[in-house]
Amino acid sequence: MKKVLVIALALAMMMTACLAFAEEAVKVGVIGPLTGANAQYGLAVQRGAQIAAEEINAQGGLQLEILAEDDQADGELAVNAYNKLLDDGVNVLLATVTSGSCIAVSDIAYEERVFMLTPSGSADVITEGKDNVYRVCFKDSAQGTASAQYIADHGLATKIGIIYNNALDYSMGIYQSFVAKANELGLEIVAESAFSDDTNADFSVQISQMQEAGAELVFLPIYYTPASMILQQANAVDYAPIFFGVDGMDGILGVEGFDTSLAEGVMLLTPFSADAQDELTKNFVTTYMDLYGETPNQFAADAYDGVYALAAAMQAAGVTAETSPEDACEMMIAAMQTVEITGLTGTMHWDATGEVDKTPTAVVIQDGVYVGAN
Repeated sequence: MKKVLVIALALAMMMTACLAFAEEAVKVGVIGPLTGANAQYGLAVQRGAQIAAEEINAQGGLQLEILAEDDQADGELAVNAYNKLLDDGVNVLLATVTSGSCIAVSDIAYEERVFMLTPSGSADVITEGKDNVYRVCFKDSAQGTASAQYIADHGLATKIGIIYNNALDYSMGIYQSFVAKANELGLEIVAESAFSDDTNADFSVQISQMQEAGAELVFLPIYYTPASMILQQANAVDYAPIFFGVDGMDGILGVEGFDTSLAEGVMLLTPFSADAQDELTKNFVTTYMDLYGETPNQFAADAYDGVYALAAAMQAAGVTAETSPEDACEMMIAAMQTVEITGLTGTMHWDATGEVDKTPTAVVIQDGVYVGAN
């Protein structure tokens, strides 16, 4: 009987400790597409955030709990997810993953004074006029401008084509800034062709326009699913320009049923390369692959860095599990502008606009993996 009593008391103490831990942990809400066509993005963010939180928790002191909700990259579902996370007691948000959802949630978070750090919502308007909304990734206009500059600086092509999604804010924002910078730099855009979400299966018209115009490089400011279809259909007609994308194409190697050899030579402008040889990247990639059986993409890296940035700001501001979302918001705004971290996606800091300052790099797909471009 004494042995049973001792075991029962031990179990009770363990349960009490677990409950105490849960109560003491600052809750970070993640919103993104965990199912559906864009699930690669959301799952990568959830996983990267969880790895960072577990590393931070292992250090002792500040404890974090990641709570994730699925929005299927839909603005209405994202708002529902936001409301549920607040009901569940989150203190701050690492949200959301896609731009459309982020716009919807950031408007409400601004009114209700909930601090947001989006890992990958890139539309310029997300942070505009909202002092409590920050981001880890580059905004759309910065991606378009940097892409044109990289193409010009490296002399990648003299004739450029663009295929973009005119129904997607993300794609339109990058497309517009790319065209403006390309014109400034004297790059020749020989063809521009749009598609919408309703016409994203057959790209024969767009590919023909690029091919007939003699485009040597095709810029794709789009997501990885339509990009994989474009590569397949271009290959079918023996059209092989340089394909150059941005962060939305990160994930193309994981598209189910896609022949990754068709992505050989594809270039991406991204702040993360899984083949980098620094210890932080190597450890992260090893951990991620051990846990999930695949190579992490930029979205996982952005989320990992985002959690470390949130943790640094929480510690600087004194945010605890008992801090209300409204109080945490005002404390985090001031603290984020003092934070500088060196993460997977570079050394970064933030100003009052919520925009990150770090240096983009280019990667190229070789032998089915991303490697740093020269």
